[in-house]
This record gives sequence, structure tokens and C-alpha cells, in this order.
Amino acid sequence: MLKKNKQLLIILSMMMFLLASLACASSPPPPSAPQRSDADISRDAARDAFSDMDRQLGTGGQQPVVTPPTPPPPPPPPTTPTTPPLPTGRPMWVDSPDMEFNRGLYVTGLGHGTTRDMAERNAIANLTAFFGQSIQADQAVTNTYFEAIRGGQLTDWTDDIAIQSTVRTRATMDLLVGAEIRGVWHDVSANTFYAIAVMERAATIQIYSDMIRANQNMIENLINMPADIRGSMTGYTRLTFAAVVADINVTLGNVLSVLGAQAPIQIVNGNTYRLEAQNVAATIPIGVRVSGDRAGRVQGAFARAISELGFRSGGNNARYMVDCNIVISPVELAANQNTFVRIELSANLVDTSNNTVMLPWNFNERHGHLNATEAENRAFNATERKIVDEYKDYLSNYLARLIPQR
Repeated sequence: MLKKNKQLLIILSMMMFLLASLACASSPPPPSAPQRSDADISRDAARDAFSDMDRQLGTGGQQPVVTPPTPPPPPPPPTTPTTPPLPTGRPMWVDSPDMEFNRGLYVTGLGHGTTRDMAERNAIANLTAFFGQSIQADQAVTNTYFEAIRGGQLTDWTDDIAIQSTVRTRATMDLLVGAEIRGVWHDVSANTFYAIAVMERAATIQIYSDMIRANQNMIENLINMPADIRGSMTGYTRLTFAAVVADINVTLGNVLSVLGAQAPIQIVNGNTYRLEAQNVAATIPIGVRVSGDRAGRVQGAFARAISELGFRSGGNNARYMVDCNIVISPVELAANQNTFVRIELSANLVDTSNNTVMLPWNFNERHGHLNATEAENRAFNATERKIVDEYKDYLSNYLARLIPQR
């Protein structure tokens, strides 16, 4: 079959060659067209004929198969960045930080140690020392503040998206925001590492100013509330937390002062809001209900602890109640002549408006004496002291750390 096709191809080619030659002889070329020889025209016609036949024979009358282009090879995997090598020559900042970091533009702290980590820590510590006591804040205050940041509660009290971003991105576990290690050098001969911590004054001033504005926005949202909320435990905790945020602002303002800048707003001391919280507490009654008491001894101890915190004593119809239950049970101890009892106490601070337990507290102790009556009396004496000495602080710490929900 292939042989016959080739023969047919040759015959058709010869016929087209003759026809092309006759056409060229009978028809003169137009005046404007370029002159071509008869041999050129015949050769082109024959070539086109061969091309058509090749396509038909090669594909069997079907459309030619197009081979897709080979895809390019995948890019090489990214290389893991490596820590840049330490400089070999002694940097200028080791002997004179101000020569490399202009004192008018930067605040620096130089540290050294036998390890790189020690040198960097010492550098940060020396930079912190530049600010002295101005950035020292109460540990409980800073713990509450940063706990609220980690939990996301601070952003709940801000209205502006930009301020929310400031709180999330600027605040860290260190009040010295903006400090960074700019250089480390290893003195091989002395086996000593040197590090320099740097704060850029202009950038740091902007960061702290933004944080102060963000905190002030939260304070305003915390303290602005209707009278019914202000006179509740929710109002008390909002004012208490506003005092925490205000204390942080005082510290941030102190940093700005050391850097030679003024705070962007008038900063109010946290004690201003704590005083308001105490005024609210004086209007909130907390009742005490005890099951298993002896002559009202436990009830009286709870009432005293609550009163020392500034709250009013309430009756059985108060919104907030300390619901307490006491169980006394004998304890058998072999080969012991004394009689022992175990006292178990559980006390829950309850908001009766929605019947939720705000703060549970419980303990159990064992006490002994010559007889059961005296053993029980000793157990109640110890319980009274424990309530007066511990429950007041326990409740106070809870209320101070309580982060109000919006």
C-alpha cells in the first residue's frame, strides 16, 4: 500500500509540474509583480504538493498530534537561612557605643559574658538600667495586664481596629518594648562575648505613645457604664481593671519622659480608679449563709473578711452570697489516746441573679483533743482564723485579677 501511495505521489507531482509550466507559459506576469523564472514557480508548486501528501500519509487523514511542551523543571528548594558569622575584627561599639550609635538617636546597653546568651541578657539588663526605677511596675499589675493581652481581652475593650492592632503587636512580656540586640562579637583570645542592645529613640517614642493612646481608649470604655452596672460586682471589676491599665500607662509615660518626650495625653494614676472601685464596693452587700455552723462563728468570720475588703454585709436576700457548708466527722487513729475530728468546709461566692458560682473556696483539716467536744472546738477556732487570715486575701486577689468581659 505504501508503495502504491508513493507511485501516486510521483504521478500527481509530475502532473502538477506540467500544469504549472503551461500556466506560466500562457499567462504573462502582472507588471507590478517581481519576475520569477518558470523553474522557480514549478519547484514551489511541487514542494507544496509533496507537503500536502506527506501530511495525509503521515496522519491517515487525521489532525496531527501536537506534543505538549516539556514543563520547566521545578525551582530548587529554598535554602535555610543561616546565622551570619560573628565579625572577626573588634567592632567600634565594644569600646565606645556612642561612636557607632549616636546618643541623640539611640539608647544603648552593652553586655558581656562567657556565652552569647549571657552577653545578650546583660546588654538588655544594662539598657533597662538606663531607665532606672521609672519602668518598675507592680508585678501583680503587669501580670494581670499581660495575661489580658495573651487572652485577647484587651482588644475587646477597644473600638478602633488600628488600636487593637497596636495592643496585639506592640505589647510584649517586657515593658521595655522596642529594645533589640544590634550586634554580638566574640573575643576569641579572652573567650568573651560582647553584645549591644539598642533602642531607637524616635521609633520607641512612637510605639509607647501608641500604647498609651490604646490603653486610654480601653480605660474610657471600662469606666463609662450605666448606673445599674456600676453598682454591681461587674462595675467594681471594671474599675479595678481600669486601675491596672492606668498603672501601665504611668510606666509607659515614665519611659517617654526619660527619652525626652511628653505623653500624648494626660495620664491618670491608677489609684484614682481604685478609689472609685472602693466607693462602689461600699454599696454592694454580700450575704453569708452557713450550714453546720457553731453559734454563728464561721458566719461571723466571713462577714469580717468581707467587711475588711470594703463590702457591706448583706442578709439572706443579697444578690451576692457566700454559700458555706461545714461537715465534722470523727477520725480514728490507732494507738492514740486523743480524739480527732476532721472539719471540711466549702464556700462558694454566688451571684444569685443568675445562680452562677463566681469563686469557690474549700479546705479540710484534722484536729484533736482529749475528747470530741474539745476537738471540735479546736477545729472551729482554727477555721475562724483561717477565714479571717486567708479568705480576705483570696477574694481580694481574685477580684484584682478578674478581667471583665465586654
